[in-house]
Amino acid sequence: MFIRGDHRHLAVEGELDVRSAADARTALHRAVDDGVGDLVLDLSGLSAWDATGLGVIMGTHRRAGRVGRRLVLRGVPLQLQRLLVATKLHRILAIESYYPEADPLSVSIL
Repeated sequence: MFIRGDHRHLAVEGELDVRSAADARTALHRAVDDGVGDLVLDLSGLSAWDATGLGVIMGTHRRAGRVGRRLVLRGVPLQLQRLLVATKLHRILAIESYYPEADPLSVSIL
């Protein structure tokens, strides 16, 4: 896993899982603590994740809220969007370019 950026915009590349969670948490929390306004987290380079990685994202979301910031997810891979919908986290998290087709309940029947 590789995180690059600053206190306003970060990009995550690689795997966000149990092996990388501690480093990711440290980098994301530092960005939250050092900045103001929205923190954009670009996930377009994310190749894999697990529940621990999702927990890091949620922890960062909560931390941002406590200091008056908002975590905004950008470039969320479709599979992760589906997971966020299944867990109803898409209702809590700010997600740019949310694709309703990821929502199994949004399928229209003709």
